[in-house]
Amino acid sequence: MVAYVIIPGIDGSDERHWQSLWEQQWGASAVRIAPASWSRPDLPDWVAAVQAAYEIASQRDSQVALVAHSLGCWAAAHWLDRTRPDGVAAFLVAPPNPQGPAFPREAASTFLGLSARPLPCQSLMVASDQDPYCDPTTSASFAHEWQAQGHLIGSHGHINSDSGLGDWQAGLELLRMLVDC
Repeated sequence: MVAYVIIPGIDGSDERHWQSLWEQQWGASAVRIAPASWSRPDLPDWVAAVQAAYEIASQRDSQVALVAHSLGCWAAAHWLDRTRPDGVAAFLVAPPNPQGPAFPREAASTFLGLSARPLPCQSLMVASDQDPYCDPTTSASFAHEWQAQGHLIGSHGHINSDSGLGDWQAGLELLRMLVDC
């Protein structure tokens, strides 16, 4: 068994988002982060929320998968870089480019100085070739710098609720391959 830490982006993931649908499917095996700063993300608050969720998840199973989307990818990567836990895998989907023109600079100002650094665990970064928050070349660069396997899924926008992926079975299969390594 695997325990899952769900790390959404700004404002969390709504009920139609693949993260929320997976969380429902996983039941008690999933723990969603609960930062106080959902709408105006504060990096220390989000990293503390990842730590709190990880502590709960790691009591449920010795193997933990971080399932991050958008800005949550940066919170997960920052937490991993600082904590370096054992038995963790990172599934990073659609990280935004903090230096890109669409990045919410004012709302997420504490995330602006982040850069991708090698992650201390098995990692897979999934991106779309038409993400308004990060172009494919930059996504590939993040995967390389994180030393994560990169996977481009085609034209699915920001890989969120508006992408119409539903429970995103293809993504779930990618996650399964990551945690079964």
